[in-house]
Amino acid sequence: MKVILLTNDDGIEADGLKTLESALKGLAHIVVVAPDQERSAVSHGLTLRTPIHLTEVAADHYVVNGTPADCVIAALRHLFVQFPDMVISGINHGANLGDDLMYSGTVAAAREASHHGIPAVALSQAYDEKPIRFKEGAAFARDLISALLHNGLGGEICLNVNFPVRSIKGMRITRQGCAEHVPHFNALDYKADYNAVPFRGGARECQKSDFMSDHKAIMEHYVSITPLQRDQTDYNAVQSLIDDAGKLFRIHGA
Repeated sequence: MKVILLTNDDGIEADGLKTLESALKGLAHIVVVAPDQERSAVSHGLTLRTPIHLTEVAADHYVVNGTPADCVIAALRHLFVQFPDMVISGINHGANLGDDLMYSGTVAAAREASHHGIPAVALSQAYDEKPIRFKEGAAFARDLISALLHNGLGGEICLNVNFPVRSIKGMRITRQGCAEHVPHFNALDYKADYNAVPFRGGARECQKSDFMSDHKAIMEHYVSITPLQRDQTDYNAVQSLIDDAGKLFRIHGA
């Protein structure tokens, strides 16, 4: 039987994680390793200065006192003789679109798995009210994961999958969009100790392209599937920098 490592950034008790685990039952042997509390927006951070504890809380269910990336690393190093067939992160409570990918712990967990050569999928659910409706997305996820397990997925490919708020019309393969924050924000709290004001604002598409973005797909009620790669080199800029290397060296006195 195939083996899936399931993780998230919302914590072991999150509804999205539980709904997804239930939807995937029978498809594979599932091992859950999740943070002991919510770790949203921690990006690909690792815990370096405090001990990490991997604690079993139920059969095949573990918590880690660290980040989503910590969860994947701890699981791969200590729970598996052979790596799992796939790592799935989610379902996240909220979409991860465009620039969100830089901050997302959900996406980071999937990326970490892909760095180890394991096929990985990050799943996120857009919502406009609570309680969040996960069941439609989870059912779609089961079909998608089943197909990926059967047909295979390149080990270093990470899929970022987002589900629309409701009424899935279909699926679109998309590019990573660019979410520009709308310049109106509401202060939520003020903490004098940190001299900072946390705030939230809306976002809008800020980049035009003939190829559909993840943001546009979600707005049109499609499931967005964006393949991500490890190499973040801007190849369009490489030759320009090579051509200008002489100028750069002269600037630095070389």
